[in-house]
Amino acid sequence: MPPSSLFLVLRRLRAPLIALILIYALTIVGLVIIPGADERGHPVRMDFLHAFYFVSYTATTIGFGEIPHAFTDAQRLWVTFCIYLTVIGWSYAFVKLLALLQDPWFRQALLTQHFRLQVQRLTEPFCIVCAYGDTGSLLCRALDDLGRRFVVIDLEAARVAEVDVAGYRMDAPALTGDACNPEILLTAGLRHRCCHAVLALTNDDRVNLAIAAAARLLNPDITVLGRADKPATAADMALFRVDHLIDPHRKFGDYLAMAIESPGSYQLQQWLTGMPGTSLGRQTEPPRGHWIVYGEGLFADAVTQRLQSLEMTVVSRLTSRSAHTAGVAEPPREWTDAAASTRSLSDLIASANIDSALGFVAGSDDDIRNLSIVVAARQMKPDLFFVVRQNREISQALFEAFQSDITVTSSAVVVHECLARLNTPLLPRFLSHVATQNDAWADATLLKLRTCVSREVPTIWTVELTDSAAPACVDLLRLPSVVLRLDHLIRDPDNREAHLPSVALMITRRDGTELIMPPSDIALEIGDHILFAGTPTCERRQAIAVLNVNVLQYVYFGRYVPTSWVWRKALNGWKGASA
Repeated sequence: MPPSSLFLVLRRLRAPLIALILIYALTIVGLVIIPGADERGHPVRMDFLHAFYFVSYTATTIGFGEIPHAFTDAQRLWVTFCIYLTVIGWSYAFVKLLALLQDPWFRQALLTQHFRLQVQRLTEPFCIVCAYGDTGSLLCRALDDLGRRFVVIDLEAARVAEVDVAGYRMDAPALTGDACNPEILLTAGLRHRCCHAVLALTNDDRVNLAIAAAARLLNPDITVLGRADKPATAADMALFRVDHLIDPHRKFGDYLAMAIESPGSYQLQQWLTGMPGTSLGRQTEPPRGHWIVYGEGLFADAVTQRLQSLEMTVVSRLTSRSAHTAGVAEPPREWTDAAASTRSLSDLIASANIDSALGFVAGSDDDIRNLSIVVAARQMKPDLFFVVRQNREISQALFEAFQSDITVTSSAVVVHECLARLNTPLLPRFLSHVATQNDAWADATLLKLRTCVSREVPTIWTVELTDSAAPACVDLLRLPSVVLRLDHLIRDPDNREAHLPSVALMITRRDGTELIMPPSDIALEIGDHILFAGTPTCERRQAIAVLNVNVLQYVYFGRYVPTSWVWRKALNGWKGASA
């Protein structure tokens, strides 16, 4: 970590500062020693006060005059010599200062100090995003759209500079540094009272493990989300009690399996954890049957294993070295890279029984290879269901032009998982219920959300019926013979006859009971946690009734009830007079 800017200034400018001090001290001593003369020609000596005063206004280029008497020729010669000497001293100091300003360590120290002050001034909950690559930038954009604060750490200065020009609605402190360094994490606010999560999202499993270990050891109470592509890394992260491990390859395999078994559940899950501002697209329905998976590495392995776990008819695996069909008696046919390079893509695809295939997954680590083989496969069989892996964000235009049925990026998978955990703790629990429901239930839930909310990704929030989070609701629930229902919380605070565009997804109670898609007439209890989905403005409008007892009583009773003693007496007196 770079030293403080003050330390660097004092260390680098030590010599010129000492030189200037000696020059001015020598000037003062010379003026005291060299005799002068008064108006009558009597010899006089300048004392230290007048010498210091003369040097002070001379050094600042003010030029006040010769005091207390006119200088003699000897004094003028001494002052002339000292003037040129100070010019040399100041030139030396300015050269050193310019060299210091160009020093990358000094500039990094200034940026670090500014970053530290920015973090210390944060008064809202924020998370630390480690790495600002494709995944980090996409997640930061989503957090900014949701109104969530974040702090960025990245090893490359160019990426940190992108944060300043990204056009976020809120200031996003960013620091160039190695997130594996515990001092960097502490500078980023790891122990800040408002820091609630650390996100280790780099492409290096070793770095993610180091970040997760440091975050857990330095702040055991903080939420830690880590990306782990390899099972061994995931096992090591589990030792540090990482709250959620994200393996984008296996997670997409789970998504694809869900889309095959229950397309509605897949669409519902993707929609609830989608990027803010995006709309609900057409429902994706991958076929069940013979699939071809092309590619090498963790992604292709994870997708192949997950498809085979669904007891598919057959899953064919194609790589640059081999083409074989899983589940058949004959062993896979192997050939060398040289032979594979001379073999056309059409021949490679034909060896996987494309005539009987229903789906095709292009999952290599090269975007051009993926596009090339799916173009060849589409020419051979246009009605295949295509799943194409996109590795780099800059290839977005190419994949949009191809128009595959599903385009998967590791960054999008990671962002979906992070948003599900960062939005509200109840959303992952609701999504786990979604995964167990049938397609008819998911379609009905989607229809209700589209009808009540909109086709855009909804805002997700939680209402806690506690004294601190919902005082108006708790006060009303404590009244005798009062039953507060869910319907009261989704009514418009300006017009109780209308409902807010929101849907209650789940209610959790103090005894651990979880109610999925509860009816609007259900009675609420103190301690309930309610998960809502609605439009961006709906959360703010609902908060008016949850926090303001007057508004809630209007929603409940249909009239405004005065809360102050004066207004209650005035209202009762007016009612008595009118009677």
